[in-house]
Amino acid sequence: MIYNEPIFLQPVLQERIWGGSKLKTDYNYDIPSNQTGEAWVISAHPNGPSVIENGPLQGQTLADAWNEHGELFNKAADNLEAYPLLVKLLDANADLSVQVHPDDAYAREVEGQPYGKTECWYVLDAEPGAELVLGHHASNDEELKQMIDSGEWDKLLRRIKVEPGDFVYVPSGTIHAIGKGIVILETQQSSDITYRVYDYDRMDAEGRKRELHLEKAKEVTSVPHRDFPSMSEEVVTGDMNIKKLVENDYFAVSHWNLDGHAHVELTEDFLQVSVITGSAEITVDGQAYPIEKGNHFILPNGVKEYELNGEAELIVSHV
Repeated sequence: MIYNEPIFLQPVLQERIWGGSKLKTDYNYDIPSNQTGEAWVISAHPNGPSVIENGPLQGQTLADAWNEHGELFNKAADNLEAYPLLVKLLDANADLSVQVHPDDAYAREVEGQPYGKTECWYVLDAEPGAELVLGHHASNDEELKQMIDSGEWDKLLRRIKVEPGDFVYVPSGTIHAIGKGIVILETQQSSDITYRVYDYDRMDAEGRKRELHLEKAKEVTSVPHRDFPSMSEEVVTGDMNIKKLVENDYFAVSHWNLDGHAHVELTEDFLQVSVITGSAEITVDGQAYPIEKGNHFILPNGVKEYELNGEAELIVSHV
């Protein structure tokens, strides 16, 4: 199939104990309740596959497109068994649980899943003084286990303050938690494996504490914690500044700041695009498509070049 147009996707809304209403007020999504924590905006994961909004595959899921029309993603060249990436918006109206994710090898061996979970966060909004958990202070495995078993959370957990525009890289094995008052765009491997370490002794709607996964968490947590330096590579294409945020074995993520016009060639197998501010038009093969804050789409392998016109910020990712 030749698919020479953007593939626009419908977000899948997920209620969470820590969720809020900003996905409606800030992004105009039709949320199911005022405890909506996540919008899975580019997803082929079975726990929340996005539905295609336009073109020949309208009404099908991204998972359907991956399985039946792999040429749209140059699937054969990458030899991937499942769609590799997942993009979410998260609204933390309360602190998320402290958690950690496994790497690919552990996910395959223990969980029977194709991917572990390395992720990264672009901070879209943050209340003054908002902070998140990133890493820990244990110097070795024994100290990590001792602090977890004795609940020394203030001593164990490493907290950092964040502001809008900050970028945070969270490789598998990193203890982490998004804090209250933060809205992020998350780019991650397509995995839903989470090992919960600490949940503030919260009760769910039925009055039960949520399950913890302490033994698996101890097995997969990286010790000692290691920070990764931020990238500083920037290029200018027409009236657009492109800043590379991260590049690893799983994904590359960039921030695009468009202020006018840019002509771009598609050199990757496919691109995932999220509009985080402003509005613009993307023109492919002479056809213009309006895009605005809250839109998410894929440029498939059939697109060779495209033009962008307007004023907008985009988070763009690819394998």
